[in-house]
Amino acid sequence: MHKAGFVNIVGNPNVGKSTLMNQLVGEKISIATFKAQTTRHRIMGIVNTDDMQIVFSDTPGVLKPNYKLQESMLAFSESALADADVLLYVTDVVENPEKNMDFLEKIRKMTIPVLILVNKIDMSKQDSLGDIVEKWHTLLPNAEILPISAKNKFGVDILLRRIRELLPDSPPFFGKDQLTDKPARFFVSEIIREKILLYYDKEIPYSVEVKVERFKETEDKIHISVVIFVERESQKGIIIGHQGYALKKVGTEARKALELFFGKKIYLETYVKVDKDWRNSDKELDNFGYKET
Repeated sequence: MHKAGFVNIVGNPNVGKSTLMNQLVGEKISIATFKAQTTRHRIMGIVNTDDMQIVFSDTPGVLKPNYKLQESMLAFSESALADADVLLYVTDVVENPEKNMDFLEKIRKMTIPVLILVNKIDMSKQDSLGDIVEKWHTLLPNAEILPISAKNKFGVDILLRRIRELLPDSPPFFGKDQLTDKPARFFVSEIIREKILLYYDKEIPYSVEVKVERFKETEDKIHISVVIFVERESQKGIIIGHQGYALKKVGTEARKALELFFGKKIYLETYVKVDKDWRNSDKELDNFGYKET
């Protein structure tokens, strides 16, 4: 009998959802940095064996929206509650369990298996971990609680075994050779955005969107042309940097990561354009793929 199902990962920003996703899938599907709001889309990573297919789904951190981009991000997170066969709610040892009670209330009403994953246990003492587990038992009495450290892979194998047990009997949803539901262009823009998140400070990364204008692949190389959109002329200057140094640095780091990801020689061209207030424009958010189909 073949098992298959959607295992959706939700939780507040910066608790380690993307790091966990990458450990579970075994590939760098979700970009994982130290900054909140790194994941903006819902990203699927698919694990296949002969008798099983797990479709993992990483989602943006749950937050109260301040602009339309964040409304779309919250919609991605809430949609993960609707189609999950197993829900992984990721928290950690430092966040307040009662943060975002509205979202927890939706989880409390769910009838599917819910696993609460208390991440970063390498940062906690044994007695405080017991208090955290007790608190979660009170908040979500029907959920199972597993302490993990996604970064150190502690508890990940136990989690995978439990997921396998909970998956329903089902034929596969995707081809057995498929690793993700996203096209190659999506990962190009995500990898470049990751480098921008790491290289620039403060608000700049959150005002940036990356669009792939050209992706031409041959047997041994890929020619890629991307546009980095910002909201202000001043931000454009910061992205480019003095004599183009900052943009060149980002381009070099992105090219190295892309060559690793695709296993081919990459020729990368980057341009910077201003698109005023794209984060609040329905039309632009649609163009950038933030509306669910």
